[in-house]
Amino acid sequence: MVRPDPDRPRGRFLVLEGIDGCGKTTQLERLKAWLPSSGLLAPGAELVVCREPGGTPLGQALRQLLLHPPEAASPCPTAELLLYAADRAQHVEARIAPALAAGHWVISDRFAGSTAAYQGYGRGLDLALIDQLEAIATAGLTADLTLWLDLPLPLSLERRGHRPADRIESAGLPFLQRVAGGFAQLAAQQGWARVEAAAAPEQVAEAIAALLRCRFAAAGGCDG
Repeated sequence: MVRPDPDRPRGRFLVLEGIDGCGKTTQLERLKAWLPSSGLLAPGAELVVCREPGGTPLGQALRQLLLHPPEAASPCPTAELLLYAADRAQHVEARIAPALAAGHWVISDRFAGSTAAYQGYGRGLDLALIDQLEAIATAGLTADLTLWLDLPLPLSLERRGHRPADRIESAGLPFLQRVAGGFAQLAAQQGWARVEAAAAPEQVAEAIAALLRCRFAAAGGCDG
């Protein structure tokens, strides 16, 4: 277990969730540029940006197996769930927990919510079982704030266009509809911050910045 630095406050853990094409990658890049000078980070704190699957060297190998497996090696839904859990366990232990203990901020492109949405709602695996597995994989770690980039599925498909689809993206429209509905239910159940992702990237970035100021500014940054 990583021991926190007693001379530093614990860092903050932010997660971006949403269906493919919702703009997570774009907003991560904007956060990388904005957050270090936002005044929200404690003196000396750094910003760590990562993704799932693939946030560690082991995770990169697992990402290849999950998204672009060799022919005849595609994992079944249960194996898929366990591979994502292995990726997350390594990610938390090797990168996220040490960074938070050192007082740094961590932003992850996907975390436990994506597993519930894709493997639970999408694949139909038992959500209670997924919760039990996540408790092991994350060692109880939860995000300080989850930002749900809410994008209608038709617009997601339009944005993806003719881009080559990975194994998850090519699972079919009914699967993607279940995933999109799952994200909406999870956001409502778990109190995620909803961001209208159909807006222009600049507007989405402004909305995210306002949410972060409101949640984390020392003197409070909320209007009203």
